[in-house]
Amino acid sequence: MQIDILKEENLTPEIQTRVNQLFKQLAPHLRPLNLKQVLRDENQVTIMLCKENEQILGMASLCEYQAVSGKKGWIEDVVVDENARGKGIGRKLMEKLLEISKDRAIAEVLLFTGHHRLPAMALYESLGFKLRKSGLYFISNR
Repeated sequence: MQIDILKEENLTPEIQTRVNQLFKQLAPHLRPLNLKQVLRDENQVTIMLCKENEQILGMASLCEYQAVSGKKGWIEDVVVDENARGKGIGRKLMEKLLEISKDRAIAEVLLFTGHHRLPAMALYESLGFKLRKSGLYFISNR
């Protein structure tokens, strides 16, 4: 099993297809963006892929931004193929993203998960994430 950063120059139609398939397991009601858009230089996103025998089994991304309150990271799109769960892939992806966040001096890493995703919540808590007692508001422009 290997964990690698997806670089734009390594992007292939096969990788795009597989990422789309994984994303559909995470959010079947959303349409994923083309990875060329996501991996543009001005978009500070790091996408990690977990591969085994050249097959992509999981992914996670770290989005970076700076606010008056400091440099922040937001973890998005954490998903492991339903047939590969329970092997520690999600943990490995998260650990790598947290390592990168420390290397980049990101002061705070945030993430959101649905309350129904109990295994994900257990993973995040085991990695040291704490649940904030605040409301998350959103508006969809789709």
